[in-house]
Amino acid sequence: MNSSSARKVALLVAMLFACASGVRAEKPLFPKIVGDGWPIAGNPDLGGFTDAKQEVTGFALWPAADDSWQLWATIRKTRIGGQGNLLHRWEGAALTARDWKPLGVSLLAEPRLGELPGGLQSPFVVRAGARFVLFYGDGRHIGSATSDDGKAFTRRLLAGPRSGLFDEGPKGNARDPMLLRIGGRWHCYYTAHPTRRGTVFCRTSEDLLAWGESRVVATGGQAGAGPNAAECPFVVEPQPGQFYLFRTQRYGADAQTSVYHSRDPLDFGINDDPGHFLGTLPLAAPELVQHKGQWFIASLSPTLKGIRIARMEWAAKE
Repeated sequence: MNSSSARKVALLVAMLFACASGVRAEKPLFPKIVGDGWPIAGNPDLGGFTDAKQEVTGFALWPAADDSWQLWATIRKTRIGGQGNLLHRWEGAALTARDWKPLGVSLLAEPRLGELPGGLQSPFVVRAGARFVLFYGDGRHIGSATSDDGKAFTRRLLAGPRSGLFDEGPKGNARDPMLLRIGGRWHCYYTAHPTRRGTVFCRTSEDLLAWGESRVVATGGQAGAGPNAAECPFVVEPQPGQFYLFRTQRYGADAQTSVYHSRDPLDFGINDDPGHFLGTLPLAAPELVQHKGQWFIASLSPTLKGIRIARMEWAAKE
């Protein structure tokens, strides 16, 4: 083989290796929990609303303007009346701190604004400029509230007055909102079951006030099609153009969350697992946070009496 042919062969081998490396780099990863984690919240004292049967469920955590960490969670089966839900808050000095300080009830349903009595659930907070915006389910709609400090929130009211931004029909129970900014637009993922079929929906907005039409982004598949088969959807983009959906089916000791992958943030499989479904995690209602270059995953305790957090990393699926 002459030197020219040798160079061509070497170039071809290098190109093939580069292509193979690119394919490997684009292969979906899987969340891997590192270590045992630690508790950040327990079952709070609600005063006259406390009930021995109460449980801690859907929650959100975020850094406030003063860099303290805020945690709001749904407490269900309380003595508040109606659906039995309310929101409670905690504060931690750092994301890695244990046993954050409970600070009491943070939000109650307002039936005069169209909210279902005792229907509040699953808050989520984003920061848009200098303002914090809280989203929550009220038993019928997705509503919102704003804050300057990331701690005290005031509802945003529409004509009526009413607090609901959108819903999936009177019996759809739109709930569990979470938001991700993609391509200059806010994407709000949430669950609802207008036909008693658990489904992940998405709407988009430029200003967090005017929202487009809903679109189904995930339903059915191995996770099931019951009304609770798509609880607490959570979407992250750990690498550009690589989206992962976490979708809970079961809570408690037998908790299960299914993980899906897509390069299209509006399609994680509609009755179609192949090409999307990656596996399951033995936890419920996860919230993922990237802080100072480290990923963390928070989830409900198996007893539903508190919330835990652990470090995590993205790795090839074993």
